[in-house]
Amino acid sequence: MPLIPATPPGLPATPPLIAAAGDPAQLRFLEFFVARIRNPHTRRAYGRAADDFLTWCSGIGLTAIGQVQPLHVAAWVELQGRHFAAPTVKQRLAGLKHLFDWLVTGQILPANPAASVRGPVHRVKRGKTPVLEAAEARRILEAIDVSTPIGLRDRALIGLMVYSFARIGAALAMRVEDVYVQNRRLWVRLHEKGGKRHDMPCHHNLDAWLHDYMEGCALAGGALAGNRRSALFRTIARGTGRLSDRAMQQADAYAMIRRRAAAAGIDTPIGNHSFRATGITAYLKNGGTLEKAATMANHASTRTTQLYDRRPDEVTLDEVERIFV
Repeated sequence: MPLIPATPPGLPATPPLIAAAGDPAQLRFLEFFVARIRNPHTRRAYGRAADDFLTWCSGIGLTAIGQVQPLHVAAWVELQGRHFAAPTVKQRLAGLKHLFDWLVTGQILPANPAASVRGPVHRVKRGKTPVLEAAEARRILEAIDVSTPIGLRDRALIGLMVYSFARIGAALAMRVEDVYVQNRRLWVRLHEKGGKRHDMPCHHNLDAWLHDYMEGCALAGGALAGNRRSALFRTIARGTGRLSDRAMQQADAYAMIRRRAAAAGIDTPIGNHSFRATGITAYLKNGGTLEKAATMANHASTRTTQLYDRRPDEVTLDEVERIFV
């Protein structure tokens, strides 16, 4: 009889339909999340989708995982469309398809009941991420008090996202050793999705801000630097005003960005991704090419980069003002 380990942190308890199928099904179910999926965000999203669907199935009277049919999956997808946007519904359906494929290859199910189900149509030509004008981004950066460790850290983090087009996840995953000198210039190493390593030379502003942060907070040497593999961007220890040894999380970064935007009088509801989009748009406005922007942003296709290009917004605003009524 297979030994069933405890449910890993961040995942729901084994749903009743899976538990009723026996130990091999439970083990295969857990293996899908811990062995098949490495990205923690994808793991959480797929885990919620699987738990919601299988709980819903139990609620309508199904008692065995083998009873699930395409009709059930299609009905659940239809219900999801009432509560979630199309991209979220498509992601949830993708999670079910991958999970059932895994159960089929593990000989738990004879066929994948989600394989023939189509998700909602969703076509994107323009991203939804709020973008700042260059002057607004400068206002936020200039409003930061850099006489304190938290100010040095926040300016360096925001500057990294603007000037290297770094995703917040890649920025917060950086270690001290990921800032290095090459050809007499400071470079940063970003660990992107899918295990891809992306190296970028620093803009002169980012070069200076990273130097100020690492030297001002003793990350370039001394006790805080310690292990060069320790986190680059860290939280502030409570009541000390100094860096802790704990890496910042995305929620910490979001709270910081909202706080800095409010202090600078910025009303745009920006988030963690906004500075990446702001940097890409500023680069393109100043004569940069879409192909180079895609390379700098580590996008596999220029179609993804185009979602961050908000230059057409200005044309639209200019044309709207021509309507004299």
